[in-house]
Amino acid sequence: SPVSWARRCVYVSGLKVGVWSAAERHNWFADDAETIMHWNERPTGQHMELGIAETNLVGLIGELGATWSRWGQPLLPIGVLYDPFVERALEPWSYGIYAGGQSILVGTPSGVTLAAEGGAHQSIKTPSIGLEQPGCVSYEPGFAIDVEWTLLASLARLGRPDGTSAYLRLSTRPVDQTLAAVPTDPAARERRRRQVVAGGYPIRRRDNAQVTIVAMGAMITESLAAADRLETSGVPADVLCITSPGLLFEAWQARQGRDSGETWILDQLFPTERATPMVTVLDGHPHTLAFLAGINRVRSTHLGVSRFGQVGSLDDVYRYHGIDTDSIVTAALDILP
Repeated sequence: SPVSWARRCVYVSGLKVGVWSAAERHNWFADDAETIMHWNERPTGQHMELGIAETNLVGLIGELGATWSRWGQPLLPIGVLYDPFVERALEPWSYGIYAGGQSILVGTPSGVTLAAEGGAHQSIKTPSIGLEQPGCVSYEPGFAIDVEWTLLASLARLGRPDGTSAYLRLSTRPVDQTLAAVPTDPAARERRRRQVVAGGYPIRRRDNAQVTIVAMGAMITESLAAADRLETSGVPADVLCITSPGLLFEAWQARQGRDSGETWILDQLFPTERATPMVTVLDGHPHTLAFLAGINRVRSTHLGVSRFGQVGSLDDVYRYHGIDTDSIVTAALDILP
């Protein structure tokens, strides 16, 4: 999982370069032959140990992210924490962005997909935070290749006068990567990459589609399954995979003359000739994607999480919140003309 991977990187970092400390500290376990990792703390150390303290983490990456303007030496700071704890760190993180610190914050695991750990660790509002935070581009990719492309794009935006911070909301849920159907043709693959970075892409188009299912993050699995079932019932469905509702909202504002951004991604995702009733679904508050129905002014239903979580199997928890395959199918049939 991304969290386990991040922790291993932290341990290896502390082992290889040492832990920074204002003064050298005695390592009481240095003579323990069974200790694999020696946590040596000294002024020459390069790893900073913060403990379980989210505000310390975002404070540090905010300061590291400001070196480009203060000393002309851009850094690429990345902080990883539990997604629900983004709210705990929100004020210092937001202030760091306001003060010019450009960094990447990764929240994972996220949503009620983290069912086994109970309601306290299930984030609901964080997609909205990413959408609404100024100076920050938020992504919630559904596939590994989308994570790669959005992370690289986020790194490219750091340490620049016109740069921005980024927030990646990730999940540790296993997802069948073949569902991404990444084009093999180089030109088509590059088009997909540009769409992913710009906010989303059509993952399935059907002739004479009667409904559009718009999914984000981990919910792409249930959305494609729902489209399969609808098709067997004679209701072909388009499926769109959203990677950044914030970028799509900015594009929509630009189309209305309220911003100066590009709008091409809206033409590729929501062409007027393919406008159909829309079902949106994400593992987060449903209002995050609700604005998409206004692009072509179509009938819509918005599925998501608006209650505190429960412990249970993934199927049971999704059913409880109405974001399972059955709920998507029912919502699609209900809004058909």
